[in-house]
Parts: sequence; structure tokens; C-alpha cells
Amino acid sequence: LFPEPSLYTVKAVLILDNDGDRLYAKYYDDTYPTVKEQKAFEKNIFNKTHRTDSEIALLEGLTVVYKSNIDLFFYVIGSSHENELMLMAVLNCLFDSLSQMLRKNVERRALLENMEGLFLAVDEIVDGGVILESDPQQVVHRVALRVLQSAKEQIKWSLLR
Repeated sequence: LFPEPSLYTVKAVLILDNDGDRLYAKYYDDTYPTVKEQKAFEKNIFNKTHRTDSEIALLEGLTVVYKSNIDLFFYVIGSSHENELMLMAVLNCLFDSLSQMLRKNVERRALLENMEGLFLAVDEIVDGGVILESDPQQVVHRVALRVLQSAKEQIKWSLLR
């Protein structure tokens, strides 16, 4: 018997470096409640996927879609009965959004210098596990607006001091 369809499709979004260390992790449920359990899961995922070319894995009862680029590994995780195409859409949207934001330079150093953009992008794509957006143009546009808004606020406050 399949569970009821749910909007809560994404359990986690992860970005690991080529040693399998966490650069970014956002978990949307308590499948792995502690950082220790999360990191063990991340190591497990990395060990199972970093030498393969496929894009989908089933691991610990979860569906994992992934993609690597230079020295980064991107993962979107859903439950075992989740539609891989939906998860793939999230993965591709995240990657393409970052690719535009980092001017095609999707590698560790550029990502670390633009973590704020990454946080904003993920929040535009997934909210609490619900997929909000799968169009990278929209994501990049909204992130740019939010960064601009934040810059305006900072200027305003510096002028008021």
C-alpha cells in the first residue's frame, strides 16, 4: 500500500565536497535527528555514489538523486516511493540556478564565497520539504531581488547611524 500523496516530497538537500565532507545540508524532517546521524548518512551516501555515473540511488529506504561537478556533489533526497523526476527537477533547478549565479563556475571555492546566494536559492526552490519552484530563471531572479533588498536595508541602516 502506498502512502497518501504529499506535497512534502523533499527530505534533504545536500552538497558535499570531493572528500565527502558537508558544505551544505538542509534536512526537512527528522529521519536523521542528530548531526552525528546526518553526517553518518552523508558519508554513506558519498561512499555509495562518488564513483558511479548513475543519477539515482536507493539507500536506507530513501530515493537519492545526485549530480557531481568538479569538486562538488549535489544530492536531493526523498522517500523511497517518491517520484524520481520530481526530485531530479529540484536537483537540476538547484544546479542550474547556482551555475547562473556563479557564472558557470560551480566549484567549491566559488560556492563557499557565495553561501548566502545558495541559502536563498534553496529556500526559493524548497520550503519545508515542499517544492516551490523548478525554473532556475525564476530562482535566480528572486535571489537577486532578495540580495538587492538586503543591500538596500544595509545602506539605509548605515545612513541612519
